[in-house]
Amino acid sequence: MSERDERRASAARQRVVDLLAGPGHVLPGGLVERMMKCGKQNCRCKADPPQLHGPYVQWGYSKGRRRFTRWLTPEQRGRYEREIERGQRLMELLVELDEAELRRVERAEGWGT
Repeated sequence: MSERDERRASAARQRVVDLLAGPGHVLPGGLVERMMKCGKQNCRCKADPPQLHGPYVQWGYSKGRRRFTRWLTPEQRGRYEREIERGQRLMELLVELDEAELRRVERAEGWGT
């Protein structure tokens, strides 16, 4: 095993630890802003060109094998947006950690790359 691979894996682990040890919570999923049509017949959203309603903020996340979505008020977005961003960063760091650890083991065992 190379010292470089060990340093990469160790650094990736430390970035995960630092994120989790930092202040604040971590929430899964992501936010999407949506512009929408309503159900009223003569609304501006049915005009040509349409003037859609919104933006509305939707939070989507998975729990087990199910997908959930929640509409957030501006106040709720303010409360949870940072936590959702931290969750996205955690997922990025875990992918980075997976890659570093796999590279370390593959090289140590002579399994390819």
